[in-house]
Amino acid sequence: MSGFVVYDYIVFCLTIVVSLAIGVYHAYAGQKTTSDFLVGGRQMKVLPVAVSLMVSFESSIMMLGYPAETYVYGMMFWLSTIGFLVSCLLATRMVVPLVHPLKITSVNEYYQLRYNSRYVRLLNLTIGCINYILYMGIVLFGPGIALESVTNFPMWTSVLVVAVAAVIYTSIGGIKAVIWTDVFQSVVMFMGIFAILIKGTMVAGGISKVVEINKDSGRLDMFDFDPDPTIRHTFWSLVVGGCIRMVGLNIGQTTIQRIVSTPTQRDAIRVLYLAGPAFFITLTLATLEGAVAYGYFTTLGCDPLKSKQISNPNQIVPFMVLQIFKDLPGMSGLFIASLFCASLSTLSSGLSSLSALAIEDVVKPNFKSLSERTITLIAKISVVFIGALCVDVSFLIAKIKGPMSQISSSVLAAFGGPASGLFLFSVFCPWGNAKGAIIGTLLTAVVGMWISTGQNFSTTLKRAPGLPPGPIDRCIDVFPNKLSNMTEQTTPWTAFYHSTVESSTEYETKSLHKPKGLDRFYSLSYQWLTGFLIIVSLILCSAASIISGRPDPASVDVRYMLPFFDQFFPFLPKNIRKRLYGGVPFEKREEMLEKMNVWNYEKTYNDNHLDKHQTDEINEEVDDKTTELYPLTGSAEESSKSPSVNVEMSSSVLENGTK
Repeated sequence: MSGFVVYDYIVFCLTIVVSLAIGVYHAYAGQKTTSDFLVGGRQMKVLPVAVSLMVSFESSIMMLGYPAETYVYGMMFWLSTIGFLVSCLLATRMVVPLVHPLKITSVNEYYQLRYNSRYVRLLNLTIGCINYILYMGIVLFGPGIALESVTNFPMWTSVLVVAVAAVIYTSIGGIKAVIWTDVFQSVVMFMGIFAILIKGTMVAGGISKVVEINKDSGRLDMFDFDPDPTIRHTFWSLVVGGCIRMVGLNIGQTTIQRIVSTPTQRDAIRVLYLAGPAFFITLTLATLEGAVAYGYFTTLGCDPLKSKQISNPNQIVPFMVLQIFKDLPGMSGLFIASLFCASLSTLSSGLSSLSALAIEDVVKPNFKSLSERTITLIAKISVVFIGALCVDVSFLIAKIKGPMSQISSSVLAAFGGPASGLFLFSVFCPWGNAKGAIIGTLLTAVVGMWISTGQNFSTTLKRAPGLPPGPIDRCIDVFPNKLSNMTEQTTPWTAFYHSTVESSTEYETKSLHKPKGLDRFYSLSYQWLTGFLIIVSLILCSAASIISGRPDPASVDVRYMLPFFDQFFPFLPKNIRKRLYGGVPFEKREEMLEKMNVWNYEKTYNDNHLDKHQTDEINEEVDDKTTELYPLTGSAEESSKSPSVNVEMSSSVLENGTK
């Protein structure tokens, strides 16, 4: 790789080797059951789980896309990190208290319990899998596209290195390997980020110089309170829209899997209390990298995008790293290692999550006679298959223009929006039924795909212009060899960059452009797209449920719902909140969950201590009693599809189970 020396290779290779070693260790240390492979036996510690959750969302999208966003559009994007923080705190009120007591492994199990319908479960499974595979494809594409131009390292090689490494340690080590490699990789990521910030600020002339340069270019103008939803970034779209957009991450399988891997509900809340602020801090550091990069290249007098030395804003940070660390062997390797760690952590978490979905939603319901060993083997094979799909998607994602932060938000909203809407509808709308949930979610997905496709591929939609670029008057002195080789390079991104930011006057003229026709829909800010689709989903699901016949409020199984006003307005008097239940017996929820926990404890004991024949006998006896004791859950046949439904057993069964 251009600019790399032997020390850089050593640092980079050590990162990959250590990640693989952690996977190998956990493959041979305490992986006895499928539960160990998928959720760590539900006994994982708070701190490593919180770190793992944090870095699961901090992929190459953060390492490359956030600095690129700041470099081209300014620091306003930082406001979205506030929305992310608030969303994590809200998850402690609407995700943890719902999911953790149910002791589920797959988020889709919840939908079968909520609606007593396998079709809703399969629908969310399909949407979730598409969403995750697209997300991981973007994550894989990130380091590949960034390194290809600035280091001569082929994109396909970068994609394969990340994919193969993640597949190996995830498939052999399971969730424990994923969590502990995340911890290691987070250390490498922070080392790389701080190295760039410190060295980049020093060579740019210090903190005050960087602040002055960014202020003069308008990159520190952060507050725009215009309510127009078509404006790319405003205070409202970034803070409120960013908070709503994070709902999709908090209800995703990656988050659910970590929540249920902790022993208690209090531990799960602590995970989010730690992950939220940590996420906020690291995203802040990533946006500062973009400001430092702009200050550095302005000080040099050569904007690499305007001078066409690079072809994509996502290459800004790698290009800067090779310049500022050219006299410090090993530091460029540290950055590349941190970039690959960011992708590895997210990819491995996604692979583990999709493997859990494959087992819990496809294999176990349809092949009940399989042994634990066979199921675990299938889970490992599924990791390899899913990894191959992600590699294919990454090459398709490379065709889309824009910072990775925008690409990911726009593309993923098409499926994340309907999934988030379905979750909120299921949790807080007692009038919902299976037909309404299916019809509303499908229609919302169609709307989401239509808008997202238009936003990314419309030939008439005018893209939001960036801020004025830096100077290029000293490029011949600073990069004489590179400039002569690269000034003739024209890509869709460099053409867009030149056409929109040649001067501040042109920027002001472009910003006044008003979209027409279908472009009015496509011009909706990508920050609002998820929120818009959630509203559409709630309206369509509610309408379809009411038309098809809403259930009697008194018959709603409150174990699978949360009282909205209790969760978010606990300061209201209890008698008022009870009236707002609308006839739904939420006051019985805690009692019913306690009885469910008795069963979950016994079920875990049976799985770990009894042979298959003994466990089957106990489960059959429990299934026979389910309908008699809890008719709200439906037939015994439906209830037995998930262990969590069987919530009460006779004393004889309990005694038999413990013995």
